[in-house]
Amino acid sequence: VQLQASGGGLAQAGGSLRLSCAASGFTLHYYTIGWFRQAPGKEREWVSCISSRDGSPNYADSVRGRFTISRDNAKNTVYLQMNSLKPEDTAVYYCAADFMVRCSEVVAGAYDYWGQGTQVTVSS
Repeated sequence: VQLQASGGGLAQAGGSLRLSCAASGFTLHYYTIGWFRQAPGKEREWVSCISSRDGSPNYADSVRGRFTISRDNAKNTVYLQMNSLKPEDTAVYYCAADFMVRCSEVVAGAYDYWGQGTQVTVSS
């Protein structure tokens, strides 16, 4: 089971980036996929998830209305479209997968599988 996160980079405030989380070794849509982020000196923070049950999304209040999570089953990939970026969105972003966890779960430790992280930097 492997997850490969990509798509990070440098963006200006108000700009957009799209993160990808590609899965190999398992069928991604059978798993709940979460996105987390970790800024320097801070704990890992849950950002969003997409449910394995029905593909429904869930978002942290800090990103709701700006970020959109989606899934392409044919590509075995989950995306996080990030619009209206703010400097406080700067962090390393990680995708995670778990077969049993519900999309309401916000604790990083509940997820079994993790990608390597991709850096997102938003300049003001």
